[in-house]
Formats: sequence, structure tokens, C-alpha cells
Amino acid sequence: MCGIAGLLGASAVARPARVAAMTASIHHRGPDDSGAWSDSAAGITLGHRRLAIIDLSPAGHQPMVSDNGRWVMVYNGEIYNHRDLRAALDDTGQAPPWRGHSDSESLLAAVAAWGVDKALARAAGMFALGIWDREKRELILARDRFGEKPLYYGRVGTDFAFASELKALRLLPDFAGEIDPAALRAMLGRGYVPADDSIYRGIAQVPPGCWLTVPSDGTAGAPQAFYDYADVVAEGAANPISDEKEALSQLRQTMGGAVERQLAADVPVGTLLSGGIDSSLVTALAVERSRTQVRTFSIGFDEAGFDEAPHARAVAAHLGTAHHELYVTAADALALIPSLPTIWDEPFGDASQIPTFLVSRYAREHVTVALSGDAGDELFGGYHRHRALPALERRLRQVPARLRRTALSAGAAVPPGWWTALAEWRSGTARPAFFGHKIRRVLATARDAEDLGGLYHGFLDDWHGHPAPLAGDVTLGSTPFADTAALDATSRVMLADALSYLPGDILTKVDRAAMAVSLEGRIPFLDPQVAALAARIPTRMKVANGQGKVILRRLLSEYAPPALFDRPKAGFAIPLGAWLSGPLREWSESLLEPSALAASGLLDHATIRARWTAHCAGREDASQALWNVLMFQAWRQVG
Repeated sequence: MCGIAGLLGASAVARPARVAAMTASIHHRGPDDSGAWSDSAAGITLGHRRLAIIDLSPAGHQPMVSDNGRWVMVYNGEIYNHRDLRAALDDTGQAPPWRGHSDSESLLAAVAAWGVDKALARAAGMFALGIWDREKRELILARDRFGEKPLYYGRVGTDFAFASELKALRLLPDFAGEIDPAALRAMLGRGYVPADDSIYRGIAQVPPGCWLTVPSDGTAGAPQAFYDYADVVAEGAANPISDEKEALSQLRQTMGGAVERQLAADVPVGTLLSGGIDSSLVTALAVERSRTQVRTFSIGFDEAGFDEAPHARAVAAHLGTAHHELYVTAADALALIPSLPTIWDEPFGDASQIPTFLVSRYAREHVTVALSGDAGDELFGGYHRHRALPALERRLRQVPARLRRTALSAGAAVPPGWWTALAEWRSGTARPAFFGHKIRRVLATARDAEDLGGLYHGFLDDWHGHPAPLAGDVTLGSTPFADTAALDATSRVMLADALSYLPGDILTKVDRAAMAVSLEGRIPFLDPQVAALAARIPTRMKVANGQGKVILRRLLSEYAPPALFDRPKAGFAIPLGAWLSGPLREWSESLLEPSALAASGLLDHATIRARWTAHCAGREDASQALWNVLMFQAWRQVG
């Protein structure tokens, strides 16, 4: 795991010093070594910060030049099948004289032998890289299949620039830093900037599974895909595994192999264990495949309903891991908030960033690599919306369109208190004051949606049904959504999550939290073989009888009693709503008062103030929508 940066342009005088400053700003991504390579005649400088994981010797130093001298590479990530790449090169006589055993050297040799596109297609791992082709005098940028590693690029003044994080680009003298309203609207609605974009105009990210070429004039070509998970899902749907025993057997072997490959390192390795299905399964397979006792890490909160540490502790005890547990107080979590804009580098609104960072920081005290259970939800149907949205769409389709809109409009007009009272009467249990507002949001979203994609779009917008939080006419861009009859409704929702929410939110959260403390996070569920197998497993084996991740539950039950993990999904949550109305109220008010909201010229302060007032009065739980605004405001103050 590392940090990379580079500049390409006509004026090369100050370039090495600028790239050195860029890589220094991302020192946390690679504290073990640094390097630079420059060709002033070509106008190119590449910079690198190294976190040594495989081959700790100088043989893994970057930038790395290929044996034939044509290719110069800076690379961030891990290629888990790099030994297989070496074996293939050895078998065909295309291998160079090996200088060490790093995956960087394996990948570069594959590029030299097969070309960039074929090497990327055969490399299984997480990566972001920049390669200079000295023969063609062009730069190639590439990013892994799902977007685990970040890679920003764009024109800065007369130069073309790229880097692992935006803070490296902001150091450049000609960096404009103009906020893109469309990216901001996406962040305020969904909590994250889309994975192929950035918060700044003119700065993008290489899309997941893509590479692009930049000739010496600095004009980036269009991204080209070497991998598209939508195609993988379509192929899997056309060739499903109908037998449940066969599916379970293949899942056991494929997931086990992925975990075993990701345990390989020349530094200490552990797992992040929440006690949920995904992290417990990864840990169980690690115990099965590891030659040494597996180290596990979890954190706990004192707040009732938010503490999963006892579940993790019970799983660890059953599996026999060397378990490490840290309890953090609300004060510990709140003390982290001023640092969030610096850690995430652009506005980011997933509040589980706080416990994710805290457990990463704790794990880094003991290990350099940590495996996690992320992406299990997206690939195996773990979110409530994977069940709820298809069911809602089926019901809506049974009602004529005009009648449906009339009924839903009438329902959305009912006072929220009436809905709360009705729910309490039917269930016999008390509901929070804002319960009726949730019902109205569901009804308004269903009223406005024309199809399943519309439902998905509406439910994932924290401002849907309210006036837009931005001044001016800025609409929320659509999310990728497959309109194909080849996929059932649940698979379409899962695919949309895998293409948008996964890279934009989950992988961004994990990468920034781990790399801020120089921890390499690895995600076995995103192994290409696991992802391809998940696409072949029918929905009925993933979502059934009101439960998600059915086949993962069955596999985990071979390693641990269901009583240890069979409970409602909790997520990595914090009591955000209570904090905003309580210990964070003064801080929140300082960022949400009218003059602060008006300072950027981008926000509609009246709309935001109205939701803040409703939240503080208990009439609405607007914590997520307000947290998105707060994270933008805090980021803007720091930036």
C-alpha cells in the first residue's frame, strides 16, 4: 500500500520539487520509503511513498523501471496473484531476471511482457497506478476493478497532474479549487462524491475497472474499461448455479482461497471483527487457512444499542483468535470530528467513518495489514433495501398509475403525528416523534418514482421530498441502474449498490480510515473469483424469507453456531441523532447558522435551517442529511 503522484507538462523546471511536496503530503500512505523519477526532456516526474508489505528490501523501491527500460511505474496496492503472474512469465520465457519478490516487480514485468490492458485483466488485487511509456512518451493511469484505491487526475495550470489524494493536488501553485455544484449535490444527498468524480471542477477520478492514456501534451483520453461488474453479473445470471450444495461448496473454496491469498504478507496481519456475518466469515476462513493464530480487533461503545463488542468477543472466543478489544467513549469519538475533513480529504458524510477510523488506529498498534468483511452486503444481498425496494415496486405495479399517485399523494399529505399515532395503535408500542415523517418520506418517494430505478434514486437521497439544499438549479445526478429483463429486481438493486454506493461510500471510507494510520486494509469479498461466483449464485440463495446473505449464513454456520451471529443487521453505527441534539449541538449550530451557511454562496441556508430546527425539536430525524451538510461545512473551513 502506498501513495503516488506525478506531473506531466512542458515546463519541467520546478517539477521534481513540486512532486516531492505532493508525495510528502501523503506520507501517511507510505511511511517506509520515498522515491522520485524524472525526465526533464519528456516533461514527466513520478513520485512515490511506500508502505512495505511484500518484500521489505530495497528491491521493492519505486518508482520502478522495467528490465527493458521502457516502462517506469508508480503503484499503490496489492496484487494477490502476483506469484501466478511470475509463474506464467517464467513458463513462457518472458520473465526478466528477478531482483526481488515484490508484487510491484511482478506487475511491471507483466506490463512489459503482455501490455497494460492484458496485464491489468490478469492481475487480481487492489491498485492505482501510473506508468510512463518511454517509447511512446505517454502516461497510463489505471484503477482496480471495484475502486478500492483512489486515483485523482486533471489539468492544473499548464500541467497534467495525478495523485492518490486531493491534498497533493491542492499544493500545486495553479490549483483552482473551484467546487463543482453537481458533485456537492451528490454528496449532500448521498453522503459521498461519486467514485469517478471529485468535489472540484476539472478534477476527476479514474473510474473503477478502467485505464486511460495521457499523451505528452497532457490531454487525457477517455477511460477504457478492462473490467465491468455489470457484465460479470449479466454473465452470471445467464449461467447460474442451480444446486444449493454446489453453490455452497464453490463458495467455501473460493472465499477460502481469497482469504488465504490475502493473508500473505511480510508484516503482521489480522482481521477487523465486528461479530457480524461478513467479518466473522472472513475471520473463520482466516483461522482455517492461517499457519499462525489469527489476531482480531474490535471496538465497543458504552451507548446501548450501538455496542457490538460483546458479539465480536463471543465469535473470537469460539474461533480461538488472539482477540484485541478497545472500548471508546463518546468523548473519544467526538474528539475525532475536527480531524475528519483532513483524513477524508473531501467532504464525506458516512458517520460510520468514526468507528472505522478508531478500529483501524487501534489495529495498527499491532498489525500492518487487516482483512475486513466489507462488500459482503453488496454482493450477497445484505441491505434492507435489497428486500424492501423490490417488494414495494411489486405492490405499486398492482395499482393503476393514476390511482397510485392519487393515493400516495393523499397519504403524504396526512399530518406526521397521525401516522405516528396509527403505528402506535396498531403495534401497541411507542414510536419516536419523527416516525410519521419517515412514513411520509416513503410515501412521497413512492409517489414520485416511475420504476424501480426511481425508487432507488429517491430512497438514497437524504434530501428527497424537501427543497434542494443548494442555491440555484442543481439536480441530483442519477445512479447506475440496470434496466434489463435478464436480472431480477433484487439483483438490479444490488448491482446499483456495487457500481455506486460500494466505491463511492464503503471503499472510500475504508481506504481513507486505514491509510490515515498506515494500515493496509484488504477485502476478500472483492476478489474477482468471489465476485464472479456471487454473480452466479441465484437471488433465492441470497435473499429469502425476509433475510439477506442466506448462503453466507449457511457457510458461517459450519464454523460457528448461528446464535453467535444470527441477529438483525446493525452496521457500524454511532448515535448520531442524539449527538447532534446533545454534545454536538453547539458545534453544529456554529456551522449551520445562517451566515456560515451563506459563506460559500452554494447552500440554501433557509432550507437547511428549517431541517435543523425540525431535528432539534424532535419533529424529524434529519441527522444523516444534516451530517452531510456539516461535513461539507467543516471541510470547507479546513480547506
